[in-house]
Amino acid sequence: MASEYHRGDMEIQEQVSTYHLFVSMAKWGSLALAALLIFLVLWFCTATGFMGSAAVGVVIAVAGFFVLREHGEPAH
Repeated sequence: MASEYHRGDMEIQEQVSTYHLFVSMAKWGSLALAALLIFLVLWFCTATGFMGSAAVGVVIAVAGFFVLREHGEPAH
């Protein structure tokens, strides 16, 4: 039985770009959520206050940015 599908012949650039977009949004969204949660927990649940909590949230966001940023071209 003949088939129209030939393994390895299809263009997958759209799927690759969608995957990279999803991974990027999940990565940066998780960082933003973590920084926000740390800020809110420190502000409302400790005696740190607004400025101390904001400083810790910014430090977490900046440190996360440097850890999660891309380091050159992808391997494929």
